[in-house]
Amino acid sequence: MKTVVKFCFVIVMMLCFSAFSNIENSIKNGYKIGDVVEDFSLKNVDGKMISLSDFKEAKGFIVTFTCNTCPYAIAYEDRIIALNNKYAPMGYPVIAINPNNPAVKPGDNFEAMQARAREKGFTFPYLVDEGQKVYPKFGATKTPHNYVLKKVDKGLIVKYIGVIDDSSRDANAVKEKFLENAVDALLKGEVIKVKETKAIGCSIKV
Repeated sequence: MKTVVKFCFVIVMMLCFSAFSNIENSIKNGYKIGDVVEDFSLKNVDGKMISLSDFKEAKGFIVTFTCNTCPYAIAYEDRIIALNNKYAPMGYPVIAINPNNPAVKPGDNFEAMQARAREKGFTFPYLVDEGQKVYPKFGATKTPHNYVLKKVDKGLIVKYIGVIDDSSRDANAVKEKFLENAVDALLKGEVIKVKETKAIGCSIKV
């Protein structure tokens, strides 16, 4: 009996180490400020495949890695909707991506994503990172984890990485809107003062 318990403990520890290693690798190997982003093709909640290259008129993007189940992600949903309503007409639409493994978090499966998108009235793509191939390229480690990309001649450049603002739970307590400040600076042709902040949220489930 003790041998079985020890074996189970070893297996659990190996799985935890593997998950931690995946997150650590995404931090080390993910995009940095100034990097060119590789395009992707992911399934939207409407069943259609979406790529960044589909948005011919976009000046850039607000890419947010989010999900259905994380309390931090839920707290930011209305703010993400507001970001898209404000900046999509100016050329910076929101692209939301769910990076979680649904086998680990069933509440983040595709059907649950569809239901959440309908419930909240998402007007932006809500994509599933099937196989979890995209989030490591970005270096995302949390939900939510946000990236502002600017379209230039050589491709899409990372201009901001981190949180949306300085209040992870209470929208009424926001004092600093880091992501909005970044997009506003890009629209005005100004230098972004704060280009990177530490993402706060739930760890991505692998």
